[in-house]
Amino acid sequence: QEQLVESGGGLVQPGGSLTLSCAASGFTFGDYPMDWYRQAPGMEREFVARQWSTGVPKYSESVKGRFTISRDNLKNIMYLQMNNLKPEDTAVYYCHAWGSYIWGQGTQVTVSS
Repeated sequence: QEQLVESGGGLVQPGGSLTLSCAASGFTFGDYPMDWYRQAPGMEREFVARQWSTGVPKYSESVKGRFTISRDNLKNIMYLQMNNLKPEDTAVYYCHAWGSYIWGQGTQVTVSS
């Protein structure tokens, strides 16, 4: 069974950092570009970042320069390093295998003083 499990969310002060992880199982992780999305309360889910199996990642303008996506195809894990966090980054963060129906259950990130 295809599965994605996010972890690493929590409460952090503005300007702080967090690293999210997404563990994949049940499918060939390296075959898929992998995405991070987020959804704030009352808002639509929005794209954050994409990492192909190799090559240059893609970021939304709102996180470019602050967030870094990476993946380890041997361990079937994807990461999102988030620096200089802002209150507007507060959301549930999801990982997704692009082009598939495979989504994780989400992990909450709250940026607040």
